[in-house]
Amino acid sequence: MPDALRNDADWRYFQQQLDDSAAVILGRLGHEAHPNASGRLRVVVSTSSPGLEKRGDAWWWNPAETPLTAMLRTIAPQGGRIAVPGGQGVFDLFLALGYDAFHLSRAQGVRLPGGVPVFSAVSESCTAEECLARAGLEAGPLRRLDKVAGVTLSVWRRPG
Repeated sequence: MPDALRNDADWRYFQQQLDDSAAVILGRLGHEAHPNASGRLRVVVSTSSPGLEKRGDAWWWNPAETPLTAMLRTIAPQGGRIAVPGGQGVFDLFLALGYDAFHLSRAQGVRLPGGVPVFSAVSESCTAEECLARAGLEAGPLRRLDKVAGVTLSVWRRPG
């Protein structure tokens, strides 16, 4: 993550949300880059998996082979919140599958030319907020995580 996006208040919020989740679903690159020091239940999205399999470091899931509901019944039979910290391919997957909620943090005034956008559809003409709205989510109140650094959070939820 670029230094311009690093913020202690946002990091604490993010880590607490992961801690409060029954499982964490992320992409292979994120899994490889960030060891699971907290011992959270992890699911790695990867086309190299034949479906859903338990490996030594995590569950590995290929959504083209095993439906989301079947994967969730296996890894979290008791139910609960599922956190999806990315990357872009995983964010796109769940945008299509249907988020119940998406926590969008912003560092005001920070631009990352050439950076990887949160969703592949984000461009000069389409913001992350517009992608979320097109997927049927609505923004909740804006919360200031760090007033000095200009870091804000809005939780986008499916209505009803």
